[in-house]
Amino acid sequence: MQNNNDYRGGRKPKRRAPQREQDNGRPRNTKRPERTNGKPDDKLTVAPLGDFVIGRHPAVEALKSTEQTINKVWLQDGIHSDAISEVLALAKERGLVVQNAPKSKLDELSDGQNHQGVVLSISAFEYAQLDDLFAKAAEKDEAPFFLILDSIEDPHNLGSIMRTADAAGAHGIIIPKRRAVQLTATVAKTSTGAIEHVPVVRVTNLVNTVKELKERGLWIFGTDMNGTDYRRWDANGPVALIIGNEGRGVAPLLKQNVDEMLTIPMIGHVQSLNASVAASLLIYQGFSSRHKI
Repeated sequence: MQNNNDYRGGRKPKRRAPQREQDNGRPRNTKRPERTNGKPDDKLTVAPLGDFVIGRHPAVEALKSTEQTINKVWLQDGIHSDAISEVLALAKERGLVVQNAPKSKLDELSDGQNHQGVVLSISAFEYAQLDDLFAKAAEKDEAPFFLILDSIEDPHNLGSIMRTADAAGAHGIIIPKRRAVQLTATVAKTSTGAIEHVPVVRVTNLVNTVKELKERGLWIFGTDMNGTDYRRWDANGPVALIIGNEGRGVAPLLKQNVDEMLTIPMIGHVQSLNASVAASLLIYQGFSSRHKI
């Protein structure tokens, strides 16, 4: 099996889904008409009650979020900075319990991660519903731009993708309930606060969800070793982008429901990219085509 930190976008499918008639679907190119409708233990687990937000910036973002339930604020003894003062002020505004503790206690709570003197004890991360993603796009008066993560296993990859998604204005992320990393403290830490702003939907069946998205007017794009150069991707209109598993790429059944495959050309000695790096390139191509200079 390939290294989980490598991303190859998937293998060429053994067969292709039947191609739609020209007058019933768009031609196979990147210019499209509008559709009519408008740590290892973190892997493969659901974030439990009593999870943690780790680090100063993620803590500030969580404290500012009205949707995040916070149970307790842990601060390291003897730490003083503007960021710590901001954490204290926000905690006071919300009437939260603030507990000073030695560094060893925060090291224990954060499982050895770099907590920067701040750990928040929180309730389980809340997941959104699919309609919430459409509502977020509608609130911004924008065509939907969703990300579908097909069994991403590394929490650092998920956190990094969330960070890029927030920066590029994606309206939300869709992940499977099983065989994929869920929202954990490591994901929250890596996202540097983006977890508070990017809604994440968990679904039982990605294939059925993709079919529903197509019925609701979205064009579905996937990633593969053989596809259209991603630099030609026109992401205007309602779109969803599938990012495949770090080692296996996009599942064959999902590929059969994709409208267009995209590929990242490589001319160097390596022929793979980290999943979050590949996702960043693709997401920002989508951003560039949707927000012209």
